[in-house]
Amino acid sequence: MVCNILYFVVQPTPKEVSVPRKSPYVIALSRNEQTELSRRAQKYTLSYMSVIRSKMVLLAAQGLENDEIANRLDTRREIVSKWRKRFFEKRLAGLEDESRPGRPRAFPP
Repeated sequence: MVCNILYFVVQPTPKEVSVPRKSPYVIALSRNEQTELSRRAQKYTLSYMSVIRSKMVLLAAQGLENDEIANRLDTRREIVSKWRKRFFEKRLAGLEDESRPGRPRAFPP
């Protein structure tokens, strides 16, 4: 009796390969920045996005990766990456909304 056994080696496709996404923007906060970001992260009267941006930077300062921050805050990694980079380059001023081109938003009464 002859028993033929075939072995298949499955090579992962490029989409299956897990590449670590370590951010080159390491966040280190001063005492004043830590205090201000903590205040913003807990403030109920600020806009939702301002609070989330502050939380993103605080978590980044704790050494978390963008993927982990995105999972915790229920957002996309690209968004975390954008705000991490802006804070790294412009510090607290980078978390503010930039002016947009075109006609200003108008809310109906």
